[in-house]
Amino acid sequence: MPFGFTEASLSGSLVYHCIQTIETKHIMSTQTDILSINQIQLLLSEKRTALSVMRTGIAILALPLSIFSALIATSKMYTISDVWLPLALVSGVNLSLLAFSAYLIIHSLQRMRHYDCRIAAIKQNHPALKNLV
Repeated sequence: MPFGFTEASLSGSLVYHCIQTIETKHIMSTQTDILSINQIQLLLSEKRTALSVMRTGIAILALPLSIFSALIATSKMYTISDVWLPLALVSGVNLSLLAFSAYLIIHSLQRMRHYDCRIAAIKQNHPALKNLV
C-alpha cells in the first residue's frame, strides 16, 4: 500500500465515511421534512386568517340585509317621497357594505384556494407528509 496505509485502515475509514454520509443524508432529509412541516403550518395559519376574513365579510353582509328588512317593516309609517334623501343615503351605504363584503368573501376564497394548491405541492414533493396533512 502506498503512503503507509494498510488495507484495514482504508476499509475502516471507508466504512466510517459511508456511515457519516448516510447519517448526513438522513439529517438533511429530516431537516427538509421539518422545514416542509413548518411551511405547511405557516400556510395553514394563513388559511385560518383567510377564513377569519371570510367570516368578517359574512358578518358585514348581514348588516345591510337587516337594515333593509327594518326599512321594509316600517315602510307603512312613512312615504318614500318625503324621505327619499335619507333613504337614498342609507341605500348607498348599504350597497357599499354589500360590495365590501363581497370583496372580502371573494378575496378570502381565492387566498384559500391558493394556500390549498401550495400545500398540495409541498405534499407532492415530500411523500412522508401525505399521511400527516
